[in-house]
Amino acid sequence: MEIKVVRKVLDVNNTMAAQNRKLFADKKVFVLNVMSSPGSGKTTTLGKTISRLMPEVRTAVIVGDVSTTNDADRLAKTGAPVVQVNTDAFGGDCHLAAHVIAKAAENFTLEDVDLLIVENVGNLVCPAEFDIGEDAKVVVLSVTEGEDKPLKYPLMFRVCDAAILNKIDLLPYLEYDKDEAVRNILQIHPGIPVFEISARTEDGMDPWVIWIKEKVKEKLKT
Repeated sequence: MEIKVVRKVLDVNNTMAAQNRKLFADKKVFVLNVMSSPGSGKTTTLGKTISRLMPEVRTAVIVGDVSTTNDADRLAKTGAPVVQVNTDAFGGDCHLAAHVIAKAAENFTLEDVDLLIVENVGNLVCPAEFDIGEDAKVVVLSVTEGEDKPLKYPLMFRVCDAAILNKIDLLPYLEYDKDEAVRNILQIHPGIPVFEISARTEDGMDPWVIWIKEKVKEKLKT
């Protein structure tokens, strides 16, 4: 019975995700689903990224958290329109589902948006399982986490189109094998681009931002 219920939930979600994908395709909006565990520096990374993209790339953001508007408030300072989704209103879900994205997107004039970033709820399990109608998924891993995270949570790294290794400015102060972390990511997902950055100092940000711009341009041509 439990398996049937889970399958039904995923099927309903996938149907809604397909509708989202068609809407975003019609509006030529590139949708980026950004995921990570809590504390990876995801919000700081996105803030620095958006500041580098705008106004050339018109960007909007949907932020998912169990509670508070802290991250949305921080990202709103970039000038991008931001919508906060708190999952504690419907049970404290550890992910954003497709129907939630559809409702949140109604707050934007999509004709004025080139890039919609979804900052998913901090979790390395649930968000990887739910299609939301995005064009690409990105996972943020920090050097303050274990090198073996990709091996412990393989689905997350397998489904993503790019990975960010954040907080590299802390490497001199940690016993952390960066090369091993990258090898583990590539073991799970061979060929995935891995961007080594420090969101705090902005080291390594250029290749990551260029990757996004290229994806947005590709979407506009379709």
